[in-house]
Amino acid sequence: MLKKSSLVLWGAALFIAWNGLLLLFLWSRPASPGEGDRLTAEVIRLAQDAETELERQKELLRQIHRYSGLWGGRRRGVQITPKPPPPPPSPAPPRLTDPASTVLPVLVMACDRSTVRRCLDKLLRYRPSAQRFPIIVSQDCGHAETARVIASYGDAVAHIRQPDLSDIPVPAEHRKFQGYYKIARHYRWALGQVFRTFRYRAAIVVEDDLEVAPDFFEYFQAAFPLLLADRSLWCVSAWNDNGKEQMVDVGQAELLYRTDFFPGLGWLLLAELWDELEPKWPRAFWDDWMRQPEQRRDRSCVRPEVSRTMTFGRKGVSHGQFFDQYLKFIKLNDRFVPFTQLDLSYLKKEEYERSFLPKVYAAPEVRVEELQGNRRRELGAVRLQYSGRDSFKAFAKALGLMDDLKSGVPRAGYRGIVSFVYRGRRVYLAPPSDWTAPPHPKTRLRSPRAPALWKKLRRLQKKNPKLLPAASFRGLVRGFSVIQKGFGVHGAAMAALQEGCEAHLLALLEEWGLCALHAKRSAVQTADVRLVRCLQVKRG
Repeated sequence: MLKKSSLVLWGAALFIAWNGLLLLFLWSRPASPGEGDRLTAEVIRLAQDAETELERQKELLRQIHRYSGLWGGRRRGVQITPKPPPPPPSPAPPRLTDPASTVLPVLVMACDRSTVRRCLDKLLRYRPSAQRFPIIVSQDCGHAETARVIASYGDAVAHIRQPDLSDIPVPAEHRKFQGYYKIARHYRWALGQVFRTFRYRAAIVVEDDLEVAPDFFEYFQAAFPLLLADRSLWCVSAWNDNGKEQMVDVGQAELLYRTDFFPGLGWLLLAELWDELEPKWPRAFWDDWMRQPEQRRDRSCVRPEVSRTMTFGRKGVSHGQFFDQYLKFIKLNDRFVPFTQLDLSYLKKEEYERSFLPKVYAAPEVRVEELQGNRRRELGAVRLQYSGRDSFKAFAKALGLMDDLKSGVPRAGYRGIVSFVYRGRRVYLAPPSDWTAPPHPKTRLRSPRAPALWKKLRRLQKKNPKLLPAASFRGLVRGFSVIQKGFGVHGAAMAALQEGCEAHLLALLEEWGLCALHAKRSAVQTADVRLVRCLQVKRG
């Protein structure tokens, strides 16, 4: 038995010597210019395999020694009680996540867009490491052509398929929103796969119609430790809702902000957040649901000055909503920013509010007419103050911002402040400095100076949905030259024309009233009408 153990020892020594010679040969071999990285990775892999094999041989040698002792004792007639196996080690305390080594998978949500190739090509092109950033494509809809495109990437991406493709029972009034229900179901299943089946610590979610910037992965890699450290953050987004090229400072592509608005469109979340959201995940309209106070819970996201994603998908369940007016003009960053080498601690809540809020409210206040006329350029950064939801919408429309609010929170806003560039200078569209929290969705902030005509029209609209007399409107339409030449107008078309005219008239009167309100007047004047007409011309 001693000879056998000696043979095992010699075998282990020969194995170590062989692996040492192999490593020496590989290290001394001159590498071609294009093979350096591949050769280094291969050497590291071989070294790891050698270490694993050595541990296995050591364990085998220990077993041989143990059983040889037992066998020798039995042959001599000595009863030897074998030692009980060592108790299993107690479970190690949970380790803190090491941000530098955590795998951040990219979950691509796909359906029936064969143009997912454009998204995947850019992800694979800019991905610095396949091990650190695996790509998982989750496909809904069962679209064969899209499935073939995804399969063409082979092992470069993991392709998972949503198993339930059935229609979802929805209320009668939501039949046209069936697509939104399926999207919410797909998100729930795909995120469940990432965090429950694959057990990842965090994930970056993108959609199949997004194109990413060269520093997309660098941005999320740098922001991940911040998301772990600051519990007042719940996501990191690559998107700026007001990121049109003329409204951002491309020279400050490294600039990041906190925002109370959930942007989506390329975003990073932690497994803990999915633990919180999964039990109450909505049946439809998941992104608007994320923006509700019950989910947000006074937490913020990080968003960039210049977007790290852009959308090229006009086709979708939203039928191109906002695409032609806003989304297709979003500027995609084209300059690599080494975020991992930058100090991002200024984005932590306490430090951010100490620096950002005083800077905003120290900026001189201007009127919208001065911005439009490009006057007072010597002031540099300026502040335009709004008093409530309606005045915010009026200013946003006038300046080309997205004017919708979700649960009282403006897009890209933090504490109600929206930062953007207008005609080459920084503008902060901000509420009064004593602003404390976004208003409740059902609350409308009104000014006591609201014009009486505006209020009267609103009351009339509530009492009677038709502001224009139907008979007079029909007579006006019939007086058009086209109608007089023999063309008829169906009753439903006449009603639609009247409704559109009333909506346009109300919008005009509302904008006139807001201009008067901003000028601290209670009556509309000719100057307000001229200003609205000028703004409409500039908006195209």
